[in-house]
Amino acid sequence: MLALQLSKRLSRSPSSSATFYRTLAALTQSSSHSPSDLLSSVSHYINGSGNLDASPWSTVQSRGIKVTAIHLKPGNVIERKGKIYEVLEAEHKQRGRGGAMMQVELRNIDGGNKESLRFGTEEAVEKVFVQEKSFTCLYVERGTAYLMDPEKFEQLEVPTELFGEAAAYLKEEMKVSLQLYDERPLSGSIPKHVTCAIKETQPHVKGLSATPRYKKALLDNYVTILVPPFLETGEEIVVNTVDNSYIKRVNK
Repeated sequence: MLALQLSKRLSRSPSSSATFYRTLAALTQSSSHSPSDLLSSVSHYINGSGNLDASPWSTVQSRGIKVTAIHLKPGNVIERKGKIYEVLEAEHKQRGRGGAMMQVELRNIDGGNKESLRFGTEEAVEKVFVQEKSFTCLYVERGTAYLMDPEKFEQLEVPTELFGEAAAYLKEEMKVSLQLYDERPLSGSIPKHVTCAIKETQPHVKGLSATPRYKKALLDNYVTILVPPFLETGEEIVVNTVDNSYIKRVNK
């Protein structure tokens, strides 16, 4: 239904059908865009002076859309008083008779400064769309991740702090994603499941009547997690990078 409505609106422009499908794919690939958001963005672009033959992301990045504060979530990008902010945390709070509110922690994209603000749950906020793009991690050195654009073969350097605590799992040849606004990296993400080797752990002792359910293990990236007692030093395991939990042993 959404594709049909977009097709009707785009068919009124002089752009080619190939451009339409390229634009539609770019606009609909992110689940964060509601149907009304997409229709509004395309209509604005067609009725304005934009050119659909340009990058389809310029369509959505040329403007934002009004949303209520209750819909804000970490990773969103908003514009406030002429400045662009990334939402780091958004918590819904009840103020008793005073009604509900949103406690939001923001990071200024230009300066990096953090601010904590309160919004009414129904207060209008200008949400800005961002682009998500895939890169290959070449290597990590002194707090910097060196990435390669697999399409343009251009190298990009970003601070590992963009990946948060998951930065500890960055390694060579890993496929990662960056969230970009006007070509500027805002945040990064890595695969949810990665393979690591156990660097150090207590040896498994058979025959004990009270065998512990889990034991500590130091991984090859120097992250310590809990693993089943039967695992030994040198074994490879799959780890959940979101909560540092053990998933399974890698069978060789």
